[in-house]
Parts: sequence; C-alpha cells; structure tokens
Amino acid sequence: MSTHFSGKQWKIWIGVSVGILVVGILFYLNLTQTRFISVSKGAGSHCWEDKNHNGIVDLGLEKEFYLCASGEYRKEQLTDVFYSIHWTGASFAFIGGALLFMGLRDVFYMIRIRVLSNHSLSWKSSFQTIMLWEFASALSPGVMSGAAVAMFILNREKIPLSKSTTMVLVTAMLDNFFFCIMIPLVFLFFDSTLIFPANSMAEYLFWMGYGVFFCVFLFFFLSVFILPGLIPRLLLGIFSLPILKRWKLAVDRFTSDLKEATKEMRTYRIFFWLQLTGATFGSWVSRFLVINFLLAAFLPLDATRHLLILAKQFILWLFMRMSPTPGGSGVAEYAFSELLGALGGSTLIILVLAFLWRILSYYSYLLIGSILLPRWLSKNR
Repeated sequence: MSTHFSGKQWKIWIGVSVGILVVGILFYLNLTQTRFISVSKGAGSHCWEDKNHNGIVDLGLEKEFYLCASGEYRKEQLTDVFYSIHWTGASFAFIGGALLFMGLRDVFYMIRIRVLSNHSLSWKSSFQTIMLWEFASALSPGVMSGAAVAMFILNREKIPLSKSTTMVLVTAMLDNFFFCIMIPLVFLFFDSTLIFPANSMAEYLFWMGYGVFFCVFLFFFLSVFILPGLIPRLLLGIFSLPILKRWKLAVDRFTSDLKEATKEMRTYRIFFWLQLTGATFGSWVSRFLVINFLLAAFLPLDATRHLLILAKQFILWLFMRMSPTPGGSGVAEYAFSELLGALGGSTLIILVLAFLWRILSYYSYLLIGSILLPRWLSKNR
C-alpha cells in the first residue's frame, strides 16, 4: 500500500487544517479579550473617558480607559480570571455534568433524525448529519439555523429531496412548538421582573420575537394540517413577480417537493409524533442544563435559582435565534452576561462562564465540522 497521500487526500487535509486554524483564531481572540472591571476609588489602575460620547461606560472598549494613579477601574483578561479561580472536585464534577448533557442533546437529535428517516439513517450517518447540521448552524445567522444546508446533507445521505424537505420542516416546526408551549408556562411561575434585566428593552424585544416565532409555527401548522396548499401557492405567487421570475422554475420544483412533504406529514401516526416531540423536548432540556451545570461549578445555586436559570434561558435562546450574526456570536455572550450576571460572582467570572459555554455549544461544533466536512464531501460527491 502506498504511503503517499493522493491529491484528493491532500485537499481534505488542507480543508481540515484551514478549518482548525479559523477555530483557533476565534478561540484565541475570545480568550485574550480585554475587559475593565469597576473597583473602589483609588484601588484601580485606569480611569475612564467617554471618547465616543455615548454616556455609557463601555467596559470592553479599551480606548476609553487610560492609566492613572488612583483610578476606579482595573484591566483584566479572561486568562487572569482562569488563573484566579479556585478549582475544586465539585467544579470538575459539574463541568463533567455539562459535558454529559451536551452529549445527550446530540443523542436526542440523532434519535429524532433516525425516527424521521424511518431508521434508514444509521447511527454513524445520523451522527455525521447532526454534527454537520450544527456546523452549518454555527456559520449561519440564528434565524436561518442551517436549514438549507441540512436539506443538502440529508439529500447526500441518499434521502430523497421531498423526504429531506419533510424532515427539516418537521424539526423546525417542533423546535418552534417547544418554545411556543414552554415560554407561557415559564411566566406562570416567574414574574418578568425576575427574568429580564431592569430598565432595558429586552422584555419588549423578547415578546416581539416570541410573536414572530409563534406566527411562524402557526403558519407551518396550518400549512401542513389545515391548508396544505398554502405555502406552495404563496411561494409561486411571490416568484411570479417580474423581478423574481427567473427563479420560478426552481421554486416550482421546490413546491412540488413541498407538496409531497406535507402530504407525507399528514400520514404520521400519533405515536410517531410523540416520539419526535419527546426527542425534541429532551434535546432542548439537555441543552439548557449545560448552562445550569456550568454555573453550579463556580456559583452557589439552590433549587429555586436553578429553575430561574432555566427560565432565563428561554429568553437567551430566543434572542440567539433572532440574531443576524453567525451562530448568534456576540449576541449570545452579551445576553448571557445580561441575563445571568445578577446570580452572583464578578463580571469577569460571568464572562469566563459565558466563554466556557460557547466552547461547548459553539466552538466544539466548528472544530468537529471542520474535520468531518472535507471527508464527508469526498465520500458523497
């Protein structure tokens, strides 16, 4: 057997190397991020000057701070906080629990995709599909969730296009169903003043976002079970406009697949839907518990606080799903700090926890996807 790489193998490893390099750069930029913290007057090394004239102390904006003899701010990086943390056996145990729930989240997704494929996807194919789907979601705006790429992936796994359209439609509808059902329950048990930051627009933006997601869910539900021709007619009407007419043929083919998809979905039995709903709820609850276990590793939390953290995560994830940035980058870290910063601990500790959470829920999928994608493409040309 030849020990030399073929041309195709070299291309695969170049793709893997580039992907890992990009993840490494993003990881480094976050790890070396500089932030200033407020301290008692005279105990700090820096003073603040409002250089952008917005009247806000931008703790992450280095140009607004300068060295002074008796300042009110101190410069720190995430690495400084990592070194200052007192790591205990309990800390590692809770981090292990976070890793366990991160894995369970993907196991539930794999179960869901296998059920949707009528078990035609093997466990290995299901794993690759979910990892690449998460990779696509990490590179897509939150509102997109990598849906178009998911249909491509499933189609390359020898799932017919009409079937892959069905599978992606069902997952999107069930994810929205989870939020539409659970969010009103959260506000039955917790007052909004406990969940949202004080004096912010977060609550108004949240309910606007919830209204959009509820309408999307209702639209899909009606289109599948009540008015099955609604989406195809709407799409064909839109792409009949002169400015969009060039894509009408492609949309016509897509609507044909969509009609087949909605027809198939109406044949699913109640046990089938219960399996899918159970897997969906299991995946989202596992995803939420990752943050609970990370926070418990460094902050004292009782049962009430754990429930409050779970409640706040509905707001966190809804903001991420509305985000125009890839994988909710920026929005995720900011929302995490704003929503969970009142639980105790310094601002930098919360930032460290946000960083650890993003390693598990974002960077890990970028890394795995970078490794899997070139090999998967070479096998599914």
